[in-house]
Amino acid sequence: MLIECIPNVSEGRRSEVVAAIADAIRAVPGVRLLDVSSDPSHNRSVFTLVGDAAGVEAAVLALFERALATIDLRTHSGEHPRLGAVDVVPFVPIEGVTMADCVALAKRVGAAVAERFRLPVYLYEEAATNPARRNLEDIRRGEFEGLAAKMAAPEWAPDFGPGAPHPTAGATVIGARMPLIAYNINLATNRLEVAKKIAAAIRHSSGGFRFVKAAGFMLEDRGIAQVSMNLTNYEKTPIFRVFEAVKREAARHGVQVLESEIVGLIPAAALHAAAEYYLQIEGFRADQVLENKLRTST
Repeated sequence: MLIECIPNVSEGRRSEVVAAIADAIRAVPGVRLLDVSSDPSHNRSVFTLVGDAAGVEAAVLALFERALATIDLRTHSGEHPRLGAVDVVPFVPIEGVTMADCVALAKRVGAAVAERFRLPVYLYEEAATNPARRNLEDIRRGEFEGLAAKMAAPEWAPDFGPGAPHPTAGATVIGARMPLIAYNINLATNRLEVAKKIAAAIRHSSGGFRFVKAAGFMLEDRGIAQVSMNLTNYEKTPIFRVFEAVKREAARHGVQVLESEIVGLIPAAALHAAAEYYLQIEGFRADQVLENKLRTST
C-alpha cells in the first residue's frame, strides 16, 4: 500500500520552522519525505510524503503538532489564500490502494485532528460530505480573516471539531483526490492585472481549460507577476497546452513569459508528453526513457 500526502502549510519564510516540520515527518517510521518546497512570497510550504495508511496518518498528526505550535495566522501574510496554519491535506492513492481507502483515511485523520487539536476540519474533493464543499477554493473563500463570520452560518459548520475557528490556526481542509500538478508561470512584468487577466482566460471557472485552476499573484520580493495554477488532470489538459496558452495570452498584453516552475513533484508522464510535443517525436513511448526501461526490465 502506497499513499501520497501533500500537506500545505502557511509558512514559507522561517526556514527553521519548515525544517522542524520536515524533521517531525522524517521521525515517523515507514514514511518517506520526498520533497519540501517553500515560497517566501506565498509564505507557504508544500511537503510531499508517502507511506502506508498508518504511517501517513502518524506523520500528518506529527506535522500538525509541530506546525500549530509555531504558526500564528494573526500575524501571517502572503500572496497565497489560506484559512489554516495547516491549510490543506490531500491524500492521493498511488499503489495498492483505492480512492475509497483514501477517503476513509481523510475522515479518520480529520476526526483525529479535530479531537486532538480542537481545530475545525472541512472535508473536500472525493471525501466531501457536502457538494458545496467539494472545491477547495469555495471552502477557503474569505480566508482566515473571514472565517469566524463564515462559520457563524449553519451551512458552514465543520465536518469535525468546534464551530468556531482556532484562535491562531484557523481551520483545516482534509480530503482525497487524484494527482495534480502545482504549476506556476512567472511573467516578465510587474503588471498584476495582466496575470489576473491571463488566469481568468485559462481557468475552467471562467471559461478556460476544464482541468485548470488559476489565479494571478504579485511576487513582491522579485517585482514580477505570476500565474499560479493547479492542473487537476494532466492527461486531459497537458502542461504544454497550458504553457502555450499563457504565452499567447501574455503576448496579447505585450508581455513575455520569464520562466515556469513546478511546486513539489510531477508525474513523469506529464514531462514525457511535453518532450514529445516540443521535440515533435514521432511514436514516442515511455519505455524509450532509459530510467523507465531499467526499472521495468528483468
